[in-house]
Amino acid sequence: MRTYDLTPFYRSTVGFDRLFSLLDQANADGGSGYPPYNIERTGENAYRISVAVSGFAKEELSIVAKENTLTIKGEKVANENSKDKAEVLYRGIAARAFERVFQLADFVVVKNASLEHGLLHVDLVREIPEAKKPRNIPIGTTATAPQVVDGSTEKAAA
Repeated sequence: MRTYDLTPFYRSTVGFDRLFSLLDQANADGGSGYPPYNIERTGENAYRISVAVSGFAKEELSIVAKENTLTIKGEKVANENSKDKAEVLYRGIAARAFERVFQLADFVVVKNASLEHGLLHVDLVREIPEAKKPRNIPIGTTATAPQVVDGSTEKAAA
């Protein structure tokens, strides 16, 4: 059984803490290792999930992003129409159905998905809205007296 030390990812990524915690839990629970995948950081706020899906066609894969969950499913379509179907003596290439679920951090959106050389690449970007970004507050040099909005103090003095 393989074990992965995700400690370097905890230190270098912001916003994926929940994702890496779930990956740790999945490994501890003895979750299925099929299909294998990589999670890469491709930029400051850009990530890529690469899933090894050799033998699957584009039509046999589905990617669904809903709220903070990314689900990648693969299901082989049985080809029963072929009359000269060869007899398989040994099946070493896995073609079983799979479902991988990834928990995404807040404000992470799927930008692109591509299938090349048996790898499914899903590109993710963390887009923080302007309202949530930190902003600098200028510090004034002089303190001004508070201004009275209504004339109630003038009426009280008279």
